[in-house]
Amino acid sequence: MSRYTGSVWKKSRRLGISLTGTGKELDKRPYAPGQHGPNQRRKLSEYGLQLQEKQKLRFMYGITERQFRNLFDRAGKMKGVHGENFMILLESRLDNLVYRLGLARTRRQSRQLVNHGHITVDGGRVDIPSYQVKPGQVIGVREKSQNLDTIKDAIEANSFVPEYLTFDEDKLEGTFTRLPERSELPAEINEPLIVEYYSR
Repeated sequence: MSRYTGSVWKKSRRLGISLTGTGKELDKRPYAPGQHGPNQRRKLSEYGLQLQEKQKLRFMYGITERQFRNLFDRAGKMKGVHGENFMILLESRLDNLVYRLGLARTRRQSRQLVNHGHITVDGGRVDIPSYQVKPGQVIGVREKSQNLDTIKDAIEANSFVPEYLTFDEDKLEGTFTRLPERSELPAEINEPLIVEYYSR
């Protein structure tokens, strides 16, 4: 299945969660899209709830089903809680950390920055959005790309950097200091339902 390129706002309203992280999608119309949106009274089955939770997380990080499943299987081979390990692996992706550092306003924009070669890891250019960053590695912006308006605008608009990252605005560099804890990851996701979905 290819990457979803449709309306993110419509998908956010369908899943009842802000996929862009701004919350604007649900401010005006906090109900499902469509003719009967405000009056829909659907009771989801157990499978439906599991699928919805899986889709929430997959669309939040904007990855394909195959990438999502491969990462889930990899998390199962690690020590610790399967669901938490999975969330930590998703959070450690390069495109996500670029977004968390405030170098891009959305994960879509951060993926584009990485794809176009504007981002470096430990001084070397990396253009793979799914690159798994390890604690201690430094994420930066290429010298030629430091005057990009999109990056400047994103930094001005950003007011929060998670505790597992440090950011130097002058150098446009951030360090992935440690793996995040579950309490620092999206609270609206119920990852045990995703584990149940794939364990069927």
